[in-house]
Amino acid sequence: MTSRSRVLSTSVGTKIVIGITGIALFLYLLIHIAGNLMVFFGPAVFNQYAYTLEGNPLLPIVEIGLLLVFLIHIYKTVRMYVGNRRTRPIGYAQRKNAGPPSRKTFASSTMILSGLWLFAFLIVHVKAFRYGVEHEWPAGGRDLYRLEMENFTSRLMVGFYVISMVVVGSHLWHGVSSAFQSLGIDQPSWTRFILPAGKTVAVLIAGGFIVIALWAHFAGIRS
Repeated sequence: MTSRSRVLSTSVGTKIVIGITGIALFLYLLIHIAGNLMVFFGPAVFNQYAYTLEGNPLLPIVEIGLLLVFLIHIYKTVRMYVGNRRTRPIGYAQRKNAGPPSRKTFASSTMILSGLWLFAFLIVHVKAFRYGVEHEWPAGGRDLYRLEMENFTSRLMVGFYVISMVVVGSHLWHGVSSAFQSLGIDQPSWTRFILPAGKTVAVLIAGGFIVIALWAHFAGIRS
């Protein structure tokens, strides 16, 4: 057990943990966006989906597990970032684009900042949607459709949400391929598929959430 802890504390071990937790969170986002897209089918379908989900006895365990994965991901990433900064206390005099085959991009250079932004976003998001106003749905459970529409009538909320989803896209733009690379899955022969696939999914996830927020905002105004 002690030897495993030592391995996970090394630079390579830290990257592996970050990669595993990152992929787990990425898979959760795929499931989350798929569920949220049901809002376009109206309140009955969306609330039935939410009611079924919240009625699952395993949900609290899953939520605790996701929280732990998220906290471990943040902790390990920040710790690795601080360690790298200590190794190189003096920054580069001039930053330049490394060019191919380097994967250094704006997204990769701002991973720690985008991650911290998303941590703050998650707090706001959970407070607004998980512990928001309790509207009763006549068929049982909460009226989450109404809650979502009401939250997104606020321009401030929509603006913050859209910016945050752009940050999500930026984080995934580099994070997906980086996670596979950390786990040794990103072999040279696969790189040409993994890189564009990761970027495409990043755009689709971020774009999907943005479309939902904007649609709910303008649909709420009209109603």
